[in-house]
Amino acid sequence: MHWVMDEITSADLLYDAGEARPDSEVWKKLAAEVMANVLGQHYFTEFWHQKKAVKFDNLPPEYRLSRQDHRAVLEFVLPLAHPQPLKGQRYVFSTFDPTYFVDMYYDSEKSLKIPAELAGQCQFKLETPKPDASVQAYALSLDKADAPTEEMDLGRQFAQTVTLTCQ
Repeated sequence: MHWVMDEITSADLLYDAGEARPDSEVWKKLAAEVMANVLGQHYFTEFWHQKKAVKFDNLPPEYRLSRQDHRAVLEFVLPLAHPQPLKGQRYVFSTFDPTYFVDMYYDSEKSLKIPAELAGQCQFKLETPKPDASVQAYALSLDKADAPTEEMDLGRQFAQTVTLTCQ
């Protein structure tokens, strides 16, 4: 995963990082704090195979936080708990904040990468939802102190869906 943080989150993180060097203990500590939040929300990701949830490992094998211009960037490997078969399989995943509306998205299908050795047999399809005007207006009306009702599942209504299909 390669997450470019919004301006407000970035400002907080970059302020805390100050002039620290990219691989310094300051950046490692900030990365650990951000990653702890991500882990607490199950990587903000749902991954499905044959209508069953695919489990993730508890810790990513690698992660890092860095600066990209005026934005903070979190990069990590999203670890599956168990290897998954690819041949003839279809997987669906979405990344979103279940408790609040946070804009998490892929710019296009080109943002999704398949390793070269799998490119001939697997492909991605990216679908972006189009919530109706009333849902959009509701999301825009919320401030940080407001929380949508849990049953509204606001984040999911805006979440892109990625389908990985392999021959």
